Amino acid sequence: MALEKSRGRRPGPGELAVVIGAGRSGRAAAKLLRRLNCKTRLLEKNPEALTGAHRQELLDLGVELCPGEHDAAQFENAAYVIPSPGVPIASIRDFLGDSTPEIISEMELAWRCLDDEPVLAVSGTSGKTTTASLAAAMLKAQGYAVFLGGNIGTPLSEYVLDGRKADVIVVEASSFQLQGCTTFCPRVAILLNISPNHLDYHKDMAEYIEAKFRMFRCQDEGDVAILGENVLPYAEKFSIPSRKIILSDSGRFPQMKLIGRHNSINAEAAWQAARFFGVSIENAKYAVANFQPLPHRLETVCDLDGVAYVNDSKCTTVAALKVALEAFDRPVRLLCGGRFKGGDLASLDVLLRKNVVEVALFGASREHFEKAWAGIVPISWHPTLAEAMADVHGRAMKGDVVLLAPATSSYDLYKNYMERGDDFRRIASGLA
Repeated sequence: MALEKSRGRRPGPGELAVVIGAGRSGRAAAKLLRRLNCKTRLLEKNPEALTGAHRQELLDLGVELCPGEHDAAQFENAAYVIPSPGVPIASIRDFLGDSTPEIISEMELAWRCLDDEPVLAVSGTSGKTTTASLAAAMLKAQGYAVFLGGNIGTPLSEYVLDGRKADVIVVEASSFQLQGCTTFCPRVAILLNISPNHLDYHKDMAEYIEAKFRMFRCQDEGDVAILGENVLPYAEKFSIPSRKIILSDSGRFPQMKLIGRHNSINAEAAWQAARFFGVSIENAKYAVANFQPLPHRLETVCDLDGVAYVNDSKCTTVAALKVALEAFDRPVRLLCGGRFKGGDLASLDVLLRKNVVEVALFGASREHFEKAWAGIVPISWHPTLAEAMADVHGRAMKGDVVLLAPATSSYDLYKNYMERGDDFRRIASGLA
Protein backbone atom coordinates (compact mmCIF):
# COMPACT_ATOMS: atom_id res chain seq x y z
CA MET A 1 0.00 0.00 0.00
CA ALA A 2 2.83 2.42 0.82
CA LEU A 3 5.92 3.56 -0.97
CA GLU A 4 8.92 4.11 1.28
CA LYS A 5 9.65 7.77 1.95
CA SER A 6 13.10 9.22 2.46
CA ARG A 7 13.77 10.09 6.07
CA GLY A 8 16.33 12.09 7.96
CA ARG A 9 19.20 10.40 9.70
CA ARG A 10 18.37 8.51 12.87
CA PRO A 11 20.35 9.41 15.99
CA GLY A 12 23.09 6.83 16.33
CA PRO A 13 24.92 4.92 19.08
CA GLY A 14 27.06 7.10 21.31
CA GLU A 15 25.61 10.41 20.09
CA LEU A 16 24.24 12.76 22.73
CA ALA A 17 20.59 13.72 22.45
CA VAL A 18 19.04 16.26 24.81
CA VAL A 19 15.28 16.01 25.41
CA ILE A 20 13.53 19.01 26.96
CA GLY A 21 10.41 18.30 28.99
CA ALA A 22 9.42 15.17 30.92
CA GLY A 23 5.81 15.00 29.77
CA ARG A 24 4.50 11.99 27.91
CA SER A 25 6.10 12.88 24.55
CA GLY A 26 9.42 13.78 26.20
CA ARG A 27 9.57 10.49 28.07
CA ALA A 28 8.65 8.59 24.89
CA ALA A 29 11.39 10.38 22.96
CA ALA A 30 13.94 9.58 25.68
CA LYS A 31 12.99 5.89 25.66
CA LEU A 32 13.24 5.73 21.88
CA LEU A 33 16.65 7.39 21.93
CA ARG A 34 17.90 4.82 24.40
CA ARG A 35 16.53 2.10 22.12
CA LEU A 36 18.83 3.64 19.48
CA ASN A 37 21.72 3.48 22.00
CA CYS A 38 22.06 7.24 22.18
CA LYS A 39 23.39 9.02 25.22
CA THR A 40 20.19 10.64 26.43
CA ARG A 41 19.81 13.60 28.76
CA LEU A 42 16.31 14.64 29.86
CA LEU A 43 15.84 18.20 31.14
CA GLU A 44 12.79 19.19 33.17
CA LYS A 45 12.32 22.50 34.99
CA ASN A 46 9.68 21.07 37.31
CA PRO A 47 11.40 18.57 39.67
CA GLU A 48 8.02 17.04 40.60
CA ALA A 49 7.65 15.79 37.01
CA LEU A 50 10.68 13.54 37.53
CA THR A 51 9.47 11.48 40.47
CA GLY A 52 7.87 8.10 41.05
CA ALA A 53 7.62 5.24 38.57
CA HIS A 54 8.45 7.36 35.53
CA ARG A 55 11.70 8.50 37.12
CA GLN A 56 12.80 4.98 37.99
CA GLU A 57 11.93 3.63 34.55
CA LEU A 58 14.02 6.31 32.86
CA LEU A 59 16.94 5.77 35.24
CA ASP A 60 16.80 2.03 34.61
CA LEU A 61 17.06 2.74 30.88
CA GLY A 62 20.15 4.84 31.44
CA VAL A 63 18.60 8.26 30.85
CA GLU A 64 20.43 11.10 32.58
CA LEU A 65 17.85 13.20 34.43
CA CYS A 66 18.44 16.91 34.95
CA PRO A 67 15.72 18.64 36.99
CA GLY A 68 15.74 22.40 37.48
CA GLU A 69 16.65 25.37 35.33
CA HIS A 70 18.48 24.74 32.07
CA ASP A 71 22.05 25.89 31.43
CA ALA A 72 24.38 25.94 28.46
CA ALA A 73 26.57 23.12 29.81
CA GLN A 74 23.69 20.68 29.46
CA PHE A 75 23.72 21.17 25.67
CA GLU A 76 27.48 20.86 25.09
CA ASN A 77 28.38 18.24 22.47
CA ALA A 78 24.72 17.46 21.77
CA ALA A 79 24.06 16.09 18.29
CA TYR A 80 20.29 16.38 18.68
CA VAL A 81 17.89 18.46 20.76
CA ILE A 82 14.26 17.29 21.03
CA PRO A 83 12.01 19.88 22.67
CA SER A 84 8.62 18.75 23.91
CA PRO A 85 5.51 20.48 22.52
CA GLY A 86 5.11 23.80 24.28
CA VAL A 87 8.86 24.47 24.47
CA PRO A 88 9.51 27.22 21.88
CA ILE A 89 12.43 26.37 19.62
CA ALA A 90 13.58 29.99 19.78
CA SER A 91 14.04 29.69 23.56
CA ILE A 92 16.54 26.84 23.09
CA ARG A 93 18.98 28.71 20.90
CA ASP A 94 20.06 30.91 23.80
CA PHE A 95 21.72 27.87 25.41
CA LEU A 96 23.51 26.54 22.31
CA GLY A 97 26.26 29.09 21.82
CA ASP A 98 28.43 28.05 18.87
CA SER A 99 27.17 24.45 18.85
CA THR A 100 24.81 23.38 16.07
CA PRO A 101 22.80 20.33 17.12
CA GLU A 102 19.87 19.29 14.95
CA ILE A 103 16.66 20.45 16.64
CA ILE A 104 13.78 18.10 15.86
CA SER A 105 10.42 17.32 17.40
CA GLU A 106 9.46 14.00 18.94
CA MET A 107 7.23 13.36 15.92
CA GLU A 108 10.14 13.86 13.52
CA LEU A 109 12.30 11.53 15.62
CA ALA A 110 9.64 8.83 15.51
CA TRP A 111 9.07 9.35 11.77
CA ARG A 112 12.74 8.60 11.13
CA CYS A 113 12.33 5.31 12.98
CA LEU A 114 9.29 4.04 11.05
CA ASP A 115 9.57 1.33 8.41
CA ASP A 116 7.25 1.83 5.44
CA GLU A 117 3.90 2.41 7.17
CA PRO A 118 1.91 5.14 5.40
CA VAL A 119 0.99 8.20 7.47
CA LEU A 120 -2.22 10.23 7.32
CA ALA A 121 -1.64 13.55 9.11
CA VAL A 122 -4.26 16.09 10.17
CA SER A 123 -3.59 19.67 11.21
CA GLY A 124 -5.41 22.98 11.40
CA THR A 125 -6.38 25.51 14.02
CA SER A 126 -9.56 23.60 14.89
CA GLY A 127 -11.17 20.27 14.07
CA LYS A 128 -7.96 18.21 14.10
CA THR A 129 -8.95 15.66 16.70
CA THR A 130 -12.43 15.02 15.31
CA THR A 131 -11.15 14.69 11.75
CA ALA A 132 -8.29 12.38 12.69
CA SER A 133 -10.66 10.24 14.76
CA LEU A 134 -13.20 10.07 11.92
CA ALA A 135 -10.50 9.06 9.44
CA ALA A 136 -9.30 6.33 11.81
CA ALA A 137 -12.87 5.09 12.27
CA MET A 138 -13.36 4.88 8.49
CA LEU A 139 -10.12 2.96 8.04
CA LYS A 140 -11.05 0.56 10.82
CA ALA A 141 -14.48 0.03 9.26
CA GLN A 142 -12.64 -1.07 6.11
CA GLY A 143 -10.74 -3.63 8.17
CA TYR A 144 -7.37 -1.91 8.52
CA ALA A 145 -5.20 -2.00 11.62
CA VAL A 146 -4.85 1.66 12.57
CA PHE A 147 -2.66 3.60 14.99
CA LEU A 148 -4.24 6.91 16.06
CA GLY A 149 -1.97 9.27 17.96
CA GLY A 150 0.39 12.23 17.80
CA ASN A 151 -1.04 15.36 19.38
CA ILE A 152 -4.26 13.45 20.04
CA GLY A 153 -2.72 11.68 23.04
CA THR A 154 -0.33 8.84 22.22
CA PRO A 155 3.07 10.03 20.95
CA LEU A 156 4.26 8.50 17.70
CA SER A 157 7.40 7.35 19.53
CA GLU A 158 5.25 5.07 21.67
CA TYR A 159 4.00 3.40 18.51
CA VAL A 160 7.59 2.77 17.41
CA LEU A 161 8.52 1.40 20.82
CA ASP A 162 5.48 -0.89 20.93
CA GLY A 163 6.62 -2.79 17.85
CA ARG A 164 3.17 -3.66 16.51
CA LYS A 165 2.67 -2.63 12.89
CA ALA A 166 -0.35 -0.70 11.65
CA ASP A 167 -1.65 -0.69 8.09
CA VAL A 168 -2.11 3.08 8.37
CA ILE A 169 -0.81 5.57 10.93
CA VAL A 170 -3.15 8.48 11.63
CA VAL A 171 -1.62 11.41 13.50
CA GLU A 172 -2.92 14.72 14.68
CA ALA A 173 -0.09 17.21 14.16
CA SER A 174 0.17 20.50 16.06
CA SER A 175 2.16 23.53 14.98
CA PHE A 176 4.53 22.81 17.90
CA GLN A 177 5.30 19.37 16.52
CA LEU A 178 5.46 20.42 12.88
CA GLN A 179 7.86 23.28 13.55
CA GLY A 180 10.45 20.69 14.51
CA CYS A 181 9.82 18.49 11.45
CA THR A 182 12.29 18.49 8.55
CA THR A 183 11.69 15.20 6.69
CA PHE A 184 8.21 14.23 7.98
CA CYS A 185 6.18 13.25 4.92
CA PRO A 186 2.63 11.92 5.23
CA ARG A 187 1.10 10.14 2.24
CA VAL A 188 -2.06 12.18 2.92
CA ALA A 189 -1.97 15.51 4.74
CA ILE A 190 -5.07 17.46 5.77
CA LEU A 191 -4.88 21.16 6.66
CA LEU A 192 -8.41 22.06 7.71
CA ASN A 193 -8.15 25.77 8.46
CA ILE A 194 -5.89 28.50 9.77
CA SER A 195 -6.72 31.33 12.15
CA PRO A 196 -4.74 33.16 14.85
CA ASN A 197 -3.63 30.73 17.55
CA HIS A 198 -0.69 30.02 19.84
CA LEU A 199 0.60 33.56 19.44
CA ASP A 200 1.81 33.25 23.01
CA TYR A 201 4.20 30.57 21.65
CA HIS A 202 4.97 31.52 18.05
CA LYS A 203 6.62 34.86 17.46
CA ASP A 204 3.98 35.82 14.88
CA MET A 205 1.34 34.45 12.52
CA ALA A 206 3.91 33.94 9.77
CA GLU A 207 5.81 31.46 11.94
CA TYR A 208 2.59 29.68 12.92
CA ILE A 209 1.49 29.35 9.27
CA GLU A 210 4.92 28.17 8.12
CA ALA A 211 4.84 25.42 10.74
CA LYS A 212 1.47 24.18 9.50
CA PHE A 213 2.65 24.01 5.87
CA ARG A 214 5.64 21.87 6.80
CA MET A 215 3.31 18.88 6.38
CA PHE A 216 3.52 19.28 2.63
CA ARG A 217 7.15 20.25 2.01
CA CYS A 218 8.45 16.69 1.48
CA GLN A 219 5.45 15.33 -0.42
CA ASP A 220 5.57 14.47 -4.12
CA GLU A 221 3.03 13.98 -6.90
CA GLY A 222 2.05 10.57 -5.54
CA ASP A 223 0.83 12.09 -2.28
CA VAL A 224 -2.31 14.06 -1.44
CA ALA A 225 -2.81 17.46 0.19
CA ILE A 226 -6.35 18.18 1.40
CA LEU A 227 -6.92 21.87 2.03
CA GLY A 228 -9.75 23.80 3.64
CA GLU A 229 -11.05 26.80 1.72
CA ASN A 230 -9.68 29.39 4.13
CA VAL A 231 -6.21 27.83 3.77
CA LEU A 232 -5.97 28.62 0.05
CA PRO A 233 -4.77 32.26 0.35
CA TYR A 234 -1.85 31.06 2.48
CA ALA A 235 -1.11 28.10 0.21
CA GLU A 236 -0.08 30.44 -2.61
CA LYS A 237 3.07 31.28 -0.64
CA PHE A 238 4.21 27.66 -0.30
CA SER A 239 5.21 24.97 -2.73
CA ILE A 240 2.85 21.98 -2.50
CA PRO A 241 4.05 19.35 -5.00
CA SER A 242 1.34 16.80 -4.15
CA ARG A 243 -2.13 16.39 -5.65
CA LYS A 244 -4.45 18.95 -4.05
CA ILE A 245 -8.07 18.44 -3.00
CA ILE A 246 -10.08 21.48 -1.88
CA LEU A 247 -12.63 20.84 0.85
CA SER A 248 -16.29 21.77 0.70
CA ASP A 249 -19.44 20.69 2.50
CA SER A 250 -20.78 17.91 0.28
CA GLY A 251 -23.58 16.84 2.63
CA ARG A 252 -22.35 13.31 2.05
CA PHE A 253 -22.96 12.17 5.64
CA PRO A 254 -26.49 13.16 6.71
CA GLN A 255 -26.68 10.52 9.47
CA MET A 256 -23.93 12.16 11.51
CA LYS A 257 -24.41 12.60 15.28
CA LEU A 258 -21.98 15.52 15.41
CA ILE A 259 -23.30 19.08 15.64
CA GLY A 260 -22.56 21.85 13.12
CA ARG A 261 -21.61 22.43 9.50
CA HIS A 262 -17.93 22.41 10.44
CA ASN A 263 -18.25 18.76 11.43
CA SER A 264 -19.82 17.98 8.07
CA ILE A 265 -16.65 19.42 6.51
CA ASN A 266 -14.49 17.46 8.97
CA ALA A 267 -16.23 14.26 7.89
CA GLU A 268 -15.67 15.14 4.23
CA ALA A 269 -11.98 15.73 4.92
CA ALA A 270 -11.73 12.35 6.64
CA TRP A 271 -13.47 10.67 3.70
CA GLN A 272 -11.23 12.30 1.09
CA ALA A 273 -8.23 11.00 3.05
CA ALA A 274 -9.63 7.54 3.75
CA ARG A 275 -10.64 6.90 0.13
CA PHE A 276 -6.96 7.25 -0.85
CA PHE A 277 -6.41 4.03 1.11
CA GLY A 278 -9.30 2.23 -0.55
CA VAL A 279 -12.08 2.85 1.98
CA SER A 280 -15.52 2.40 0.42
CA ILE A 281 -18.21 5.06 0.80
CA GLU A 282 -20.42 2.45 2.49
CA ASN A 283 -17.84 1.83 5.21
CA ALA A 284 -17.19 5.56 5.55
CA LYS A 285 -20.91 6.25 6.05
CA TYR A 286 -21.15 3.43 8.58
CA ALA A 287 -18.21 4.89 10.53
CA VAL A 288 -19.67 8.40 10.54
CA ALA A 289 -23.17 7.25 11.53
CA ASN A 290 -21.74 5.38 14.53
CA PHE A 291 -19.21 8.03 15.55
CA GLN A 292 -19.93 9.54 18.96
CA PRO A 293 -19.07 13.18 19.76
CA LEU A 294 -15.69 13.42 21.43
CA PRO A 295 -15.43 14.76 24.97
CA HIS A 296 -15.10 18.54 25.31
CA ARG A 297 -16.03 19.17 21.64
CA LEU A 298 -19.62 20.42 21.42
CA GLU A 299 -20.54 17.61 23.80
CA THR A 300 -24.07 17.78 25.19
CA VAL A 301 -23.60 16.69 28.79
CA CYS A 302 -27.18 17.01 30.01
CA ASP A 303 -30.60 18.55 29.44
CA LEU A 304 -32.17 20.28 32.43
CA ASP A 305 -35.82 21.19 31.93
CA GLY A 306 -35.29 21.81 28.24
CA VAL A 307 -31.99 23.67 28.68
CA ALA A 308 -29.07 21.95 26.94
CA TYR A 309 -25.67 22.14 28.66
CA VAL A 310 -22.95 21.81 26.02
CA ASN A 311 -19.26 21.34 26.80
CA ASP A 312 -16.92 22.79 24.17
CA SER A 313 -13.95 23.28 26.47
CA LYS A 314 -11.63 22.39 23.57
CA CYS A 315 -12.71 25.73 22.08
CA THR A 316 -9.51 27.63 22.89
CA THR A 317 -9.47 30.21 20.06
CA VAL A 318 -11.71 32.93 18.68
CA ALA A 319 -12.06 30.96 15.44
CA ALA A 320 -13.29 27.92 17.39
CA LEU A 321 -15.81 30.10 19.21
CA LYS A 322 -17.19 31.29 15.87
CA VAL A 323 -17.64 27.68 14.78
CA ALA A 324 -19.35 26.79 18.06
CA LEU A 325 -21.83 29.67 17.86
CA GLU A 326 -22.67 28.86 14.25
CA ALA A 327 -23.58 25.30 15.28
CA PHE A 328 -26.77 26.37 17.11
CA ASP A 329 -30.10 27.80 16.00
CA ARG A 330 -31.25 28.15 19.62
CA PRO A 331 -30.59 31.02 22.06
CA VAL A 332 -27.11 30.66 23.56
CA ARG A 333 -25.99 31.65 27.03
CA LEU A 334 -22.24 31.72 26.55
CA LEU A 335 -19.51 30.95 29.09
CA CYS A 336 -16.09 32.43 28.20
CA GLY A 337 -12.82 33.13 29.97
CA GLY A 338 -9.31 31.92 30.61
CA ARG A 339 -5.87 32.80 29.30
CA PHE A 340 -6.43 34.69 26.06
CA LYS A 341 -4.22 33.56 23.15
CA GLY A 342 -5.04 36.30 20.66
CA GLY A 343 -7.62 36.79 17.93
CA ASP A 344 -10.25 39.33 16.91
CA LEU A 345 -13.14 39.05 19.35
CA ALA A 346 -14.83 42.07 17.76
CA SER A 347 -15.21 40.07 14.55
CA LEU A 348 -17.96 38.05 16.27
CA ASP A 349 -20.18 41.13 16.66
CA VAL A 350 -22.88 40.04 14.19
CA LEU A 351 -22.92 36.45 15.39
CA LEU A 352 -23.26 37.51 19.02
CA ARG A 353 -26.21 39.77 18.26
CA LYS A 354 -27.90 36.97 16.33
CA ASN A 355 -27.29 33.94 18.56
CA VAL A 356 -26.25 34.97 22.08
CA VAL A 357 -28.59 36.02 24.88
CA GLU A 358 -25.87 36.75 27.42
CA VAL A 359 -22.18 36.19 28.11
CA ALA A 360 -20.98 35.05 31.54
CA LEU A 361 -17.22 35.49 31.86
CA PHE A 362 -15.15 33.57 34.40
CA GLY A 363 -11.51 33.62 35.45
CA ALA A 364 -8.92 35.61 33.50
CA SER A 365 -9.03 37.86 30.43
CA ARG A 366 -12.29 39.66 31.22
CA GLU A 367 -10.71 42.88 29.94
CA HIS A 368 -10.38 41.44 26.42
CA PHE A 369 -13.99 40.29 26.24
CA GLU A 370 -15.50 43.37 27.88
CA LYS A 371 -13.58 45.73 25.61
CA ALA A 372 -14.69 43.88 22.47
CA TRP A 373 -18.29 43.07 23.39
CA ALA A 374 -19.50 45.92 25.62
CA GLY A 375 -22.85 47.18 24.36
CA ILE A 376 -23.34 44.21 22.05
CA VAL A 377 -24.60 41.63 24.54
CA PRO A 378 -25.22 41.61 28.32
CA ILE A 379 -21.98 40.63 30.09
CA SER A 380 -21.30 39.50 33.65
CA TRP A 381 -18.06 38.36 35.26
CA HIS A 382 -17.44 35.74 37.95
CA PRO A 383 -14.24 34.49 39.59
CA THR A 384 -14.98 30.84 38.85
CA LEU A 385 -16.84 28.69 36.34
CA ALA A 386 -19.12 27.37 39.09
CA GLU A 387 -20.27 30.88 39.99
CA ALA A 388 -20.81 31.79 36.34
CA MET A 389 -22.90 28.66 35.73
CA ALA A 390 -25.00 29.15 38.85
CA ASP A 391 -25.79 32.70 37.74
CA VAL A 392 -26.70 31.68 34.18
CA HIS A 393 -28.73 28.70 35.38
CA GLY A 394 -31.03 31.05 37.26
CA ARG A 395 -32.02 32.83 34.03
CA ALA A 396 -31.90 30.00 31.49
CA MET A 397 -35.22 29.17 29.83
CA LYS A 398 -36.53 26.12 28.04
CA GLY A 399 -34.99 25.94 24.57
CA ASP A 400 -31.76 27.72 25.57
CA VAL A 401 -28.23 26.34 25.27
CA VAL A 402 -25.73 26.98 28.07
CA LEU A 403 -22.50 26.73 26.10
CA LEU A 404 -19.00 26.47 27.52
CA ALA A 405 -16.89 27.77 24.62
CA PRO A 406 -14.14 29.73 26.38
CA ALA A 407 -12.08 30.91 23.35
CA THR A 408 -9.03 30.72 25.63
CA SER A 409 -6.59 28.28 27.11
CA SER A 410 -7.48 26.91 30.55
CA TYR A 411 -4.27 27.65 32.42
CA ASP A 412 -5.64 30.38 34.65
CA LEU A 413 -7.86 28.03 36.68
CA TYR A 414 -7.22 24.51 35.34
CA LYS A 415 -4.38 22.22 34.34
CA ASN A 416 -5.82 21.74 30.86
CA TYR A 417 -9.00 22.06 28.81
CA MET A 418 -10.04 18.52 29.81
CA GLU A 419 -10.08 19.40 33.50
CA ARG A 420 -12.10 22.51 32.66
CA GLY A 421 -14.61 20.47 30.66
CA ASP A 422 -14.87 17.86 33.41
CA ASP A 423 -15.62 20.64 35.89
CA PHE A 424 -18.38 21.95 33.61
CA ARG A 425 -19.88 18.45 33.47
CA ARG A 426 -19.69 18.09 37.26
CA ILE A 427 -21.27 21.49 37.89
CA ALA A 428 -24.07 20.88 35.38
CA SER A 429 -24.85 17.56 37.08
CA GLY A 430 -25.00 19.36 40.41
CA LEU A 431 -27.45 21.92 39.05
CA ALA A 432 -29.88 19.11 38.29
